[in-house]
Amino acid sequence: MLPKLEPHANHYGRDVSAHVPPAAGPSPLLGVGEHHASIWQHAQPYLAVRDNDVHTLYAYGIARALVECHPDADPEVVLPAILLHDTGWSQLPEATVLAAIAPGAGDRETVLRHEQEGARIAASILSAVGHDDERAARVVEIVDGHDTRREALSIDDALVKDADKLWRLTPHGIDTVMDWFGLSREQTRRLVAGRVHDHLFTDAARTMARVLSAVAHVDTLPQRVALG
Repeated sequence: MLPKLEPHANHYGRDVSAHVPPAAGPSPLLGVGEHHASIWQHAQPYLAVRDNDVHTLYAYGIARALVECHPDADPEVVLPAILLHDTGWSQLPEATVLAAIAPGAGDRETVLRHEQEGARIAASILSAVGHDDERAARVVEIVDGHDTRREALSIDDALVKDADKLWRLTPHGIDTVMDWFGLSREQTRRLVAGRVHDHLFTDAARTMARVLSAVAHVDTLPQRVALG
């Protein structure tokens, strides 16, 4: 569900909009120029599988924050990679997607195939938008192994992996995984936490994970539930 974008009320009764700081620049998706918006436009048709389109946008936002914490990372590798990392799921039968990642099941070969297909799609899209060849090669290498490769090839790869996993702890991630597997919010929080906290590469990501976990836990407290 889309978070509300406009207020339902103004309890104060006065207009305070003049005190809102001006926007710092373009929207985050255009934050490094129109180039990323072009990559997104090409990638979007490949992301209409199990909410991968929305997942990708949230992961992109998380990746931008992680890049800001790591001046040694290359945003023109990390951010295109996160926009393209899950495009390969579109090339597999949709019925196999959840079975490939389900708790207690899983199918490594299917996950590997989505990485390989994603790498192929990423190479094609980056060529179409005129991405730098050397950086494009690094993006493709990251996409091809972003789920199954246990070690990070570089700080860029580490940030892509961390951003991808951190999404699971966001409110949208919890909502999505609940309906994937028919679990309660509290069960989902515990499942996701077990798949995130011990599998992150950077201190910045570990801090973000603790904050997101705290929010997810409060959402299930009896005191919070009683407030509606």
